[in-house]
Amino acid sequence: PLKFYLDHHVPRSVAIGLRLRNVDLVTAYEDRSHELPDPELLDRATSLDRVLVTQDDDLVVEAAKRQKLGVHFTGVIYAHQQSVSIGQLVLDLAFIAEVGASEDVENQVTFLPL
Repeated sequence: PLKFYLDHHVPRSVAIGLRLRNVDLVTAYEDRSHELPDPELLDRATSLDRVLVTQDDDLVVEAAKRQKLGVHFTGVIYAHQQSVSIGQLVLDLAFIAEVGASEDVENQVTFLPL
């Protein structure tokens, strides 16, 4: 199963819902990394071998830069704050965690909802 790293833009209720579904995750708050700049936050998620889950447009831009430059990252899953409900976000992420493989998301940006 995939492991997630939730940045500070993702509501706490998403983390709770995922944990109720036994999804392995760490939040930026728990890791005390919530104030890191976006490049460092993506580096932190990658160093922990976790896919970064975000609702921050700037992290999509950072991931695109890395794709262009060929800089490795473990993957970014992005959901626009107004395009997906918390319930749908939890369901989509739980599904990805269960059936996804690291090679499916590595160096990629996945957009939600599915």
